[in-house]
Amino acid sequence: MTSAPEKGIAARLRVHSRPMGADTELLDLLPTPDGVLTWVRGGEGLVGWGEAARFTPSGPNRFIDAELWWRAVRERSEVVDEVGLPGTGAVAFVSMAFADHPGDSVLVVPRVIVGRRGGTTWVTEISSDEDSSPVNRSVQPVRRTGTVRYSEGELPVTGYRHAVRAAVDRMRAGELGKVVLAHDLLATADEPFDPRFLLHGLAGRYPSCWVYAVEGLLGATPEMLLSKLDDEVTSRVLAGTSWPHEGVTADELATRLLTSAKNREEHAYAVESLVDTLRPHCSTLEAPDAPQVLRLPNVLHLSSDVTGRLRPTANAPSLLRLAAAVHPTAAVGGTPQKAAVEMITELERMDRGRYAGPVGWIDADGDGELGIALRCAQVNGATARLFAGCGLVADSDPDSEVTEAAAKLVPIRDALEGN
Repeated sequence: MTSAPEKGIAARLRVHSRPMGADTELLDLLPTPDGVLTWVRGGEGLVGWGEAARFTPSGPNRFIDAELWWRAVRERSEVVDEVGLPGTGAVAFVSMAFADHPGDSVLVVPRVIVGRRGGTTWVTEISSDEDSSPVNRSVQPVRRTGTVRYSEGELPVTGYRHAVRAAVDRMRAGELGKVVLAHDLLATADEPFDPRFLLHGLAGRYPSCWVYAVEGLLGATPEMLLSKLDDEVTSRVLAGTSWPHEGVTADELATRLLTSAKNREEHAYAVESLVDTLRPHCSTLEAPDAPQVLRLPNVLHLSSDVTGRLRPTANAPSLLRLAAAVHPTAAVGGTPQKAAVEMITELERMDRGRYAGPVGWIDADGDGELGIALRCAQVNGATARLFAGCGLVADSDPDSEVTEAAAKLVPIRDALEGN
């Protein structure tokens, strides 16, 4: 259940956030490829390294267990915060497993965090009674990736096509409305991947996405599951996808996407599932009547931004508790939720790990940002496991879904290869 729980709960953390005069890009501050932690978008966000505490919850209660652990850590912390912005003070980076079965969810409190928000840069240093040694200040140059070779993962493309076809047949028979199926791809290099090289590539190509790294899971997600600041919650829901076609302009693709009955249906399921699960916690909740088109270099998505205000209560839910309520939305699971998750397990026959789970950060007030871990790879030394998935409804075409999944692999493949 836990990894060295005494380090996270019994030890008293000492936290000091102070202003830092630096114009350096956040990703450039990561000193080594080891233990890289990031949440960066458009040059702002958080990067961290080292480890002051960690917790590895598992199973269906992993969100609540994580919240209880984080509350205990906060209560035992001595905090000096000279900045007072979201992301200062005690912060944990979060990456939760997709499924309820035993998995590899993790919360990590770094030894050092550097953050930037609204033009203000700060550094937070964290130590504990158990480990008050100086942080290693050695710097290693970023190592470029050499030749990358690809091989089949646990669910290869042929198996994915068969799984999609089976799901579509069952949806046409009325078994459920939507399901999201994914497959994986293995990448191998001659020497260990440097996460910093991948992150630089993702940030440069996809500045509108949140570039993240937690416990070897690296990616650039365009989808915000939940952001919480005081009583305000926001979410960016993406569902419904198109990709570049020869001879078709971006404007034409956007029009086709907006007028596609299949994609509009898929998007509606995703928005409704989020609103239905979030509404009980909110006094007000607003979702647009129609989606917009989010344009990325490799794909176009239907996008809706949902905003709400939490109900005024004595014990307002934290970001982790809200995430427990909404995950998995129909954007990454399906609808009805239980039937869709069961179908995912049956047809994929692979462990998603933390792919499509919440990823981001949480602070001492229970505020923070959790995206959905998409466009990602689980990196372990010289091996990376890439993931891509597609939302399916009864009108889905297996061949088109395979092509869509390939388009969604482009960001992480380009980052791995340095293209």
